[in-house]
Amino acid sequence: MITIGQLARYVGVSIKTIRVYHDKGLLPEPDRDASGYRRYGAQDAIELIKIRTLAEAGVSLARIRDLRSATDEELQQALREIDDELTARIRGLRTARVRLRRLAAGHPALLPTEVGDHLEHLAQWGFTPRWVDLQRDLWILMFATHPDRALALFHDQTESLANPALRQLFLDYDHAHDLDADDPRIDDLARRITQATRERYGSDELPGLDAPSEIPALVQDTVNATSPAWQRLDTLIRTQLGA
Repeated sequence: MITIGQLARYVGVSIKTIRVYHDKGLLPEPDRDASGYRRYGAQDAIELIKIRTLAEAGVSLARIRDLRSATDEELQQALREIDDELTARIRGLRTARVRLRRLAAGHPALLPTEVGDHLEHLAQWGFTPRWVDLQRDLWILMFATHPDRALALFHDQTESLANPALRQLFLDYDHAHDLDADDPRIDDLARRITQATRERYGSDELPGLDAPSEIPALVQDTVNATSPAWQRLDTLIRTQLGA
């Protein structure tokens, strides 16, 4: 029989932790002996090791308490579920580590690899550094707020850019940044973009998010704020598509 301090040292937890387990009903608290000390045996050490192992795996104390009364079959099933959860967490941590390393190396750590490769292609196709930076920020925002839709929208854009005619429209949009807002080329570009959009998507299947969101408007407002020409271009395209 050992004291609570000895038990804590043997198992590798603090005395305070053991007392928390007592309070939460995870570990029975033994009676005091004639000297006034609580004495713990081998079974207490075994139970404490089980509790510590589950807690370190991220299992909540409430769930650990429930597992104390589980049957062997229920316990085995719970352990398999915990193992699956740990596997998913490990996968997520590995992804996070890759992003941290990319961040340390100066790469866009919040984006999938294929998006980073795509951004490099934009520069090779003749897009301005301003446009590449804008696209990077846009995709970081989209993947952070709508991860379930961002990849589909990204693939839609890459398919568009794979078409030389559509890619030229994106390039023309990029290079229209410094035009005067009243330049007639803005009207022509809006007409061509509207026509290409309808040909690609039809009138009822325009690209966007499935659910209402403030993100597209936020992105577009940010884009427009950098150029009066882009602001007018966006207004014309919206009006023509709405018509």
